[in-house]
Amino acid sequence: MALPYLCSLAAAAGLTLAGCSTAPPPRLPEGQPGFYVNLAQQGAKLDMAAARDMISLYRRNQGLGPLTLDPKLQQAAQAQADAMARAGQVSHGPGSLQSRLARHGVDPGRATENVSAGYYTVAEAFSGWRDSRPHNANMLNPHMKRMGIATAYAPGAKYKVFWALVMTD
Repeated sequence: MALPYLCSLAAAAGLTLAGCSTAPPPRLPEGQPGFYVNLAQQGAKLDMAAARDMISLYRRNQGLGPLTLDPKLQQAAQAQADAMARAGQVSHGPGSLQSRLARHGVDPGRATENVSAGYYTVAEAFSGWRDSRPHNANMLNPHMKRMGIATAYAPGAKYKVFWALVMTD
């Protein structure tokens, strides 16, 4: 990952990173960073790399290791976001996180999950999770190494955008 892009993420997240260069970040859709893309519209795509980078940088500033995106965890997170959007409500079910992950071929020793709704951008979701003690504890769990993050847009639902972040060791 390019240092200028990390520096841009750090600046946008209000974090510091030594050695930042002044080179502009790569252009993203609509000329804006992926963590500011409004996901409350049909066809909007979550920038999973920007989400990973934002959470990983936050973890690094707390002395923790980065997270990597895992395709199976992506599938599990998407299934959870889709289920919440269909129901029109935030939930950690049906079933336990372990059983839901097993359906996607994941057998973690440890796993955490953040679910939410109503945040329209990655930056908003990250800030909401950071400001919530249990969600923040999940993001800062030192055992977590892999992640999947997903959204589902439900235009007729009260919250419009449903979020699922799944992390495992």
